[in-house]
Amino acid sequence: MGDHKDLTDNLAADKIKSLAEEIKTCMFCTYKEDRLQSRPMSVQKIDELGQLWFLSDTNSSQNAEIILNPTVEIFFATPHDKFLTLHGKARVLYDQEIIKELYDPIVKVWMPGGVDDPNLSVIQVIPEEGYYWNNKHGKMIAIAKMATAFVTGKTMDDGIEGTLTL
Repeated sequence: MGDHKDLTDNLAADKIKSLAEEIKTCMFCTYKEDRLQSRPMSVQKIDELGQLWFLSDTNSSQNAEIILNPTVEIFFATPHDKFLTLHGKARVLYDQEIIKELYDPIVKVWMPGGVDDPNLSVIQVIPEEGYYWNNKHGKMIAIAKMATAFVTGKTMDDGIEGTLTL
């Protein structure tokens, strides 16, 4: 069994920031009535409080679903290496200054009007709790330990995991 370390407040925010910045793309999940609706999204920024910031089309399903129910679930993962799940509340903002701060030219692929596209909005996610798991020594060592465990039949968990509470 790996190590267990629950994190709260600033330590939880730091863990969210380090994992989410490294992984970048997540499955961003909203609720439509009582069903989870998922889509891949790239986080634009993670602030010092562990809040996540995304750019989104004003007319998107995620914006409409957040307006009706602000509860969101976010899942980040890299195989055999790093995993992060977050539960929190989201809100849709139409602040041009924040849009300019978060804007990256690659967004133009989805929002052809660029930074001044009138359909560009911001989603702010405020995590309330989460869960993380990552290995201690990097992906290559984790894969080598998995292979050794497979051959020897012994469990060689090299992970560290815990809850995140903000």
